[in-house]
Amino acid sequence: MDKLKCPSFFKCRVKEKVTASSENFHVGENDENQDRGNWSKKSDYLLSMVGYAVGLGNVWRFPYLTYNNGGGAFLIPYAIMLALAGLPLFFLECSLGQFVSLGPVSVWRILPLFQGVGITMVLISIFVTIYYNVIIGYSLYYMFASFQSELPWKNCSSWSDSNCSRTPIVTHCNVSIHGTEMQVNMSWIHANNFTCINGSEVYQPGQLPSEQYWNKVALQRSSGMDETGEIVWYLALCLLLAWIIVGAALFKGIKSSGKVVYFTALFPYVVLLILLIRGATLEGASKGISYYIGAQSNFTKLSEAEVWKDAATQIFYSLSVAWGGLVALSSYNKFNNNCFSDAIVVCLTNCLTSVFAGFAIFSILGHMAHISGQEVSQVVKSGFDLAFIAYPEALAQLPGGPFWSILFFFMLLTLGLDSQFASIETITTTIQDLFPKVMKKMRIPITLGCCLVLFLLGLVCVTQAGIYWVNLIDHFCAGWGILIAAILEIIGIIWIYGGNRFIEDIEMMIGAKSWIFWLWWKACWFVITPVLLIAILIWSLVKFQRPTYGEISYPDWGVALGWCMIIFCIIWIPIVAIIKIVQAEGNIFQRIVSCCKPAPNWGPYLEQHRGERYKNMVEPKKEIDHEIPTISGSRKPE
Repeated sequence: MDKLKCPSFFKCRVKEKVTASSENFHVGENDENQDRGNWSKKSDYLLSMVGYAVGLGNVWRFPYLTYNNGGGAFLIPYAIMLALAGLPLFFLECSLGQFVSLGPVSVWRILPLFQGVGITMVLISIFVTIYYNVIIGYSLYYMFASFQSELPWKNCSSWSDSNCSRTPIVTHCNVSIHGTEMQVNMSWIHANNFTCINGSEVYQPGQLPSEQYWNKVALQRSSGMDETGEIVWYLALCLLLAWIIVGAALFKGIKSSGKVVYFTALFPYVVLLILLIRGATLEGASKGISYYIGAQSNFTKLSEAEVWKDAATQIFYSLSVAWGGLVALSSYNKFNNNCFSDAIVVCLTNCLTSVFAGFAIFSILGHMAHISGQEVSQVVKSGFDLAFIAYPEALAQLPGGPFWSILFFFMLLTLGLDSQFASIETITTTIQDLFPKVMKKMRIPITLGCCLVLFLLGLVCVTQAGIYWVNLIDHFCAGWGILIAAILEIIGIIWIYGGNRFIEDIEMMIGAKSWIFWLWWKACWFVITPVLLIAILIWSLVKFQRPTYGEISYPDWGVALGWCMIIFCIIWIPIVAIIKIVQAEGNIFQRIVSCCKPAPNWGPYLEQHRGERYKNMVEPKKEIDHEIPTISGSRKPE
């Protein structure tokens, strides 16, 4: 910079400051936070949060749980658990991230002893992103396979075996041999040209073409986790494409992903509406709706503890609390954003989406039951089976099946992608907080590098044993680790840091509220929510069952590996706590007490928001030592 061209030293610093900011393509000129950046619009944030919360589970898990737990009666414990567990945790995490403008690890300046909780959240998010993109890859494969005049899984074909049938298969029957009635198998009958005696047939269920297509063609599934087999090349390519899409959407951070979610978050609603209208016009649709919610509702189910546990678990996982993503996304909000109204809007949208999706899914499953002569209970499957067997089977029977199939799997694709965007943003936000200088200069390489590493780690999930790995990671990592993190999060912030103190922090952002306003939140944060989460954790451990996929049990080494994964995620909680205590000064009691107090640099990120309560906080080391803080209002001079 040529000082002779500057009318004053001060103005030169202004120019240099602007240039430094302009190098950060993820920071806009009008952003309040010129270090980290902010959402371009409030709608970018809300749609990103909706996309993160509304995922694949809304389409396949919630409808099945509703059917399985009393139909419409299940909505009662579901709504109660939303109020008792979902909303309080959601509001807490949104407020926490927005208050300090930091990700899920650095935000634990609030309570250094618990910083390992943030590391656990990020590690679990990393494990989940590995297999979640594999499911997106499945959706891509099925979408591409649907571009045919007839869906390949509509009928049994060369890839199927003798068990492929939509109707029960006769395995044995009685025949008369020299006046003596004997039961023989069908292969003997065909070989000897005998005829079954009417009414003596013994049946076994056949495997649907869509089921055999899923196992034999799409997955090329091996006999178990012990038989890894080869990488299924077309699934690997679909996985690579999924990661390319994620990387392309995130290369500018929230500035690019905030625009992509306008499509990925809204398009699923268009498809669900189209599928609902189409499904409602099909014969037998009312039968499916009745099984889902209606005449078949069973209110006696409300007396069963399992129903309430399922409602609490579904709310907990559906809203994506304790994964770190809510903190990361909220950290890019402007300080005075109304995070309370955001929490209400996103939570209600998520839950209503689940209910709405159930109508679309079960109307078509009701039609499938009607044409096959079965009960809806016989065609309802949970998890992967609903998405990749039962529903494709139903779509294959519709006129114009390929069109409806393309729509459905493209909807699954968009549902998965925006959840994946937020998960990767959680990881990159953590890196940005820990290494701000590096991230500012190398955001694109780091983001793409994360995608590449996670793609390579995910290759084991697209082998012939891949589905077993996907199911294993989901069973262990997306379970107890998240519950443990959530329990420690609420205990640390509300019971140790102080619930009333945290409420004062929130009021610095959204303004003072009456004691009546906070009465419900205090009741939940201090007592109801932590007790509920602890009960769910204990219940889950007591009811632990060895993971299986279908009828196939996992080997001992597979179960041991699952426990190792979850231990690896949560072990950082005590490790980091010990490190913090060792680094502190004084006797053991004094060290623990000091680690249970906020770090000196805890508080709002920008000086202009610190007020009297945080005016003496110690600031993080500045990245541009010569910047003039009074221009941006973000730093005091050193």
